[in-house]
This record gives sequence, structure tokens and C-alpha cells, in this order.
Amino acid sequence: MEQIVNIVTSFSNWLWGVPIISLLVLSGLYLTIKLGFFQFRYPLYIVQQTLGSVFKKPKGEGDISPRQALTSALSSTIGAANIIGVPAAIMFGGPGAIFWMWVIAVVGMAIKFSESVLAVRYREKNEAGEFVGGPVYYMAKGLKWKWLASWFAFALMIELIPSIMVQGNAVSSAVRETFNGDTLITGIIVAGLVALVVFGGMKRIAKVTEIIVPAMALVYVGAGFIIVLMNFSQIPDVLGLIFSYAFQPMAALGGFAGAAIAETIRWGFARGLYSNEAGLGTAPIAHAAAQTDHPVRQGFWAVIGIVIDTLIICSTTAFVVLSSGVWTREGAMSDPAALTTIAFREYFGYTGSLLVTISLIFFVLSTIIVIIFYGSRQAEYLFGLTAGKVMKVVYIASIVIGSIGGAQMIWNFLDFMLAMILIPNMIAVLMLSGEVKRLTTEFFSSEKYYKKDVAEKKAS
Repeated sequence: MEQIVNIVTSFSNWLWGVPIISLLVLSGLYLTIKLGFFQFRYPLYIVQQTLGSVFKKPKGEGDISPRQALTSALSSTIGAANIIGVPAAIMFGGPGAIFWMWVIAVVGMAIKFSESVLAVRYREKNEAGEFVGGPVYYMAKGLKWKWLASWFAFALMIELIPSIMVQGNAVSSAVRETFNGDTLITGIIVAGLVALVVFGGMKRIAKVTEIIVPAMALVYVGAGFIIVLMNFSQIPDVLGLIFSYAFQPMAALGGFAGAAIAETIRWGFARGLYSNEAGLGTAPIAHAAAQTDHPVRQGFWAVIGIVIDTLIICSTTAFVVLSSGVWTREGAMSDPAALTTIAFREYFGYTGSLLVTISLIFFVLSTIIVIIFYGSRQAEYLFGLTAGKVMKVVYIASIVIGSIGGAQMIWNFLDFMLAMILIPNMIAVLMLSGEVKRLTTEFFSSEKYYKKDVAEKKAS
């Protein structure tokens, strides 16, 4: 077993070095240029059309509102990656990993925008009359490559097993740290709760996530912001660590074992990607069901998702862990999952531990519910309805297994599987980028969309 872990770790380290980093950065830059730097040219307009229109009635066809599509997509991204993935990046890659996490967030906006635009463009209705879309549909209908669609569906279906294990490991570690609870029992309880709701449809999931996600995100970010303010004098030092060690190796410091530049970049990119899912093709599955009058308009919601998930929530965790100094404590390397909980407990006492644990439980529950839905849809696409139900059982069992698994072993296997879905999806997105460009140009030049919105804004 140890030999298998070493092989997977070595291959993951290599794959998430030059190959994946080059693919993501170059693809993101290419799409940013091809789409006319839209995320830099229209930031206020994007905010107005998303967060500024949260309570407006959406236009066009779809099963759920754009807001519900966003919160459903955020449910699969806001979870273990935000609360324990960030400390893992710091412990295994150093503070500089946070810089590379930010880089992939900005570059990833163009990628995630393109994915979501394509998901809406090539979506269709299933036998139940529900809108379905995502990579398998734009691969099969846009590229006419059904073999690639089948590969993606199979790889995503399998990748979600270690992904769910990570979520189970995160919540069991938090419960152990806060309540001294047994990890196995925690895993069983979480699995039971998920099983109660996992057989619901997308509409039910959307109704649940649009309440849970905003509420818990506000509570978590608010509490984290208070800790950062309490350590306000440390902010210049924290920023110095992040920027200086993004480009140079860092020696061991206390409980931190040190990190080479390659490890810093790898952990920053990998954890940033796992957090915001740019290039993975998972969030577009949710965005495809949204009510919208144009694919580009829904693409803006995907961009806002990265801002909320990575630039706000992940950064909050990073500043809490770095400014509090818990990352340099002896023994910190053995369990990065507990660092956020320890930091909150130091400043808020038992209430802090409780806050992180409750936030994590709700984030993990919503995450698992949504990604099980994603995975079951891939199984249904490949093998039919029964296979989807079987995979739901497999995913639920993975929660229990992950609750007692080793953190780094799971993370390394997850990185390997992430690459197996990222590569085919990025091939499809790049090959269909001409269609994304056409739709984007249409949206910003048409009197029906951008120009009409601007005119209405001026009139009001």
C-alpha cells in the first residue's frame, strides 16, 4: 500500500508541476485575451448583473434561478477546500502557495466563464423535462466527440469518490478537535444525514443550498475577519510571507517542514483549483439548469462564484491561519485539517471551535449532496438510471471511509483524479472557444442584452 501511495504521490507531484500549471495558465490567458479581457473591462457590470440582481425575476427558460444555480455550484466548492484545504496548502507548500491560489482564481475566471457559457449553450431536456448540461453535453453535441464525453463522465464519476472522502475527513477531524468525538461515528452520522436528502432532485437541492450557503459563508467570513482585525499588526508580515515565498523556497520553521518553489506552486494551484473548480467542468452542471435569456449572462454568475469562493472565503482562512501563527506550532504538519479550528478556538474559546465545526458540517453536507448529484448524473449518462442509484450508495460509503483516512494520502490521490477530468474538459473548452467568443461578442454588441441593460441603468 505504501508503495502505491508513493507512486501516486510522485506522479501527482509531476503532473501538477509544469504540465497542469502550463495548461491552466496558458489556457486562462488565451481565453482572457480571446474574450477581450471581459473580467477586467466589465467588473461593475458583472456585479450588477449578478449580486445586484439577486432579487429580480430571471428571464428565459430554466429549472432554477441564476441565484440558486450559483449557490448550488458554490455548495460543491465551499467546503473542505476552504477550511482545511487552505491550511494543507500552507503546510505542504508554504505561505507562498496562497499567492498561486489567487493567480489561478483570476486566470480561472475566463475558464469557468467559458465552461458555463458552453453548458447553457448545449444543454437539453431529459426524459423528466429537466434541463441538463455540462461537459458531457458540449463534448458530445459541440465537438461531436462522444468518446471524450464518455471518458469525462467516467473519470468524474470515479474522482468524486476521493473528493467525498476529503469532505468526510474534514468534518471528522473538526468534530474530533472540538468535541473529542470518534471519527468513525462522525462519518456514519454524516453519511446518514446525506442519505436522507441525496435522492432528491436538482430543485430540492437548490432550495436547500440557497439558504445554507449564504448564511454559513457570512458567519464564517465575519468571524474570520474579526480574527484578522485582532491581528491587524501582523497583516504586513503575512502579506510579506505570501508574496516573498511565492518565488523562493522556505526553510523549516517550528512545526512547518519547509517547501521548495515547485511544491509551493503545485499546492497553491491544486488547492485553488479544487476550491473554485475552474477547468474541472463540475459547476457548469449546476449552471446549465439556470433560468437565463443568454448563456453569457449565466457565465457572469460563474465568475462571481470564484470571487466568493477563492478570493474571499479561502483568503479569510489563509489570513486567520497565518496571522495567528498556528501553522508554525509543533505537530501542525501531522493534521492540517485542525489548524483553522485551533486558530478560531484561541480567539473565541470553545465558541470558536463550535463555529468552525458547525460551518464545516453544513458546508460539507451541502457539498456532498451536490457532488453526489453530479456523480450520479455521470453514471446515468454512461450506464443508465440504476447505475446512478448504485453510485449514490458508493459515494455515501466513501464518507465513512474518508472520515478515518489519512489526509495527505487522500489529497494526493485526489490531485491525480482531478487531472484525469481537467485535461479532457480543457481540450473541449479550448476547441469550442470560438463559440464562446461568438456568444460573448453577440451579448455585448446586441441591443437585446448588454446595451439594453446599460440604457436601463442610465434611465433609472
